[in-house]
Amino acid sequence: MKKVLLLCLTMLFAFPVMAFAEGEPSAGQLHLAVDSVWVMLAAILVIFMQAGFALLEAGSTRMKNAGHVAGKTILTFGIAGLAFWAFGFGLAFGDGGGLNKLIGFGGFFFDGTEEQTTTYFASLSASLVPGAIKFLFQLAFVGVALAIAWGGFAERAKLSVYFVFGILFTVVIYPFVAHWIWGGGWLAEHGKQDFAGSTVVHLQGATAALAATLLLKPRLGKYNKDGKPNLIPGHNQVLSVLGVIILWIGWFGFNPGSTLTAVNDGFFGFIAMNTNLAAAAGGVAALLVSWLYFGKADIPSMLNGVLAALVAITASCAFVETWAAVVIGLVAGTLTFFTAQWFEKAGIDDPVYAFSVHGIAGIWGSLSTGFFASPRLVEIVGVGREGLFYGGGLHQLGIQALGVAVSFLFVFVLSYAILWVMKKTMGLRVTEEEEIMGLDISEHGTYGYPEQMKKSGSGTETLVV
Repeated sequence: MKKVLLLCLTMLFAFPVMAFAEGEPSAGQLHLAVDSVWVMLAAILVIFMQAGFALLEAGSTRMKNAGHVAGKTILTFGIAGLAFWAFGFGLAFGDGGGLNKLIGFGGFFFDGTEEQTTTYFASLSASLVPGAIKFLFQLAFVGVALAIAWGGFAERAKLSVYFVFGILFTVVIYPFVAHWIWGGGWLAEHGKQDFAGSTVVHLQGATAALAATLLLKPRLGKYNKDGKPNLIPGHNQVLSVLGVIILWIGWFGFNPGSTLTAVNDGFFGFIAMNTNLAAAAGGVAALLVSWLYFGKADIPSMLNGVLAALVAITASCAFVETWAAVVIGLVAGTLTFFTAQWFEKAGIDDPVYAFSVHGIAGIWGSLSTGFFASPRLVEIVGVGREGLFYGGGLHQLGIQALGVAVSFLFVFVLSYAILWVMKKTMGLRVTEEEEIMGLDISEHGTYGYPEQMKKSGSGTETLVV
């Protein structure tokens, strides 16, 4: 036995020597290997954000809908994965010939080979990471955008709506803005700065959520006859907190991963630091503002402040200095709190505050580089110009505002039109009886918390606590 063990150890230690004896890897090969592992890890972190969304949204909604809200996260990521592989990836990043400034075209049903990557995806050629890893990284971003959009559907949309709108969002809506900014389209030519997706990912998802919220109308019992809103609290703040922590961690794949390289003098670490500083500032700011406003420190407001700051710093993380990251986070946390209050009083029932957190903060984050983009960082990234506060004038701010306005209008009009047609043909909302019963039982035949729902009485609607 000892001899066998000695032989195994000898082979284990001898293997690297044997491998290198055949030819040591070049510096370029090592560079590519490190970059590939880093981007793959970043993609995994962003995909894991789906767990954060599942916990956050389930905790922020009522117990009778918890299983449905969490479960549809799996369903919709699967739908996005198939639709993006078939068409979305090629439309967003493919070479579009004469239409290339508006939309990509080519590389459909992506097979992951370098031949197809080289032939159709010149917009991704700045990175030498294998095409299959680039695809997974971009798929993770689509999944986040779609998860944000579903916030506007929560607690009242039919399950069938997720299938139809999920496919159409992934193929018909998302690829256009992604191509304009990241795929070599017309906004990229103008120097639109959106390092990791405040506009491409968050504003798109939030705008679709807003269209859905307006068409679906408020949940039963949300507003009194005089228009005064009632509180419909989520059933589990602990789940919501855990969801935000997972999302916060996932953002270290989202923003630093967008460098698509780890071998760049540690620049991805600087981006991670900016991301963390902004999140910290946003959470503290939102909690303090809620304390002043309500007289109590509101935990959901703090969670939304963290997420809003993360959304805002997503565009600017590579363009701004650390002090500006703190300012961006503080403003995002404060803006999100007050806009959430305003939307609710205006009769817009956004169950998880998707548009306040991802839309308003996405707009602010996109505009922020127009104020704070540092000359030295702009030179490193190589996109656009320095911001207003560094002597750049209004040029970059104007480009940022143009990108935000066009992206919002495009996504809102198209989302609203698609959902309006769906409402007239297949219907968007469950029946009143099914909504009272809860989507767990009406759509899936079982509750996420079967023992608790049996004890409380599944047919009783408890809207105000």
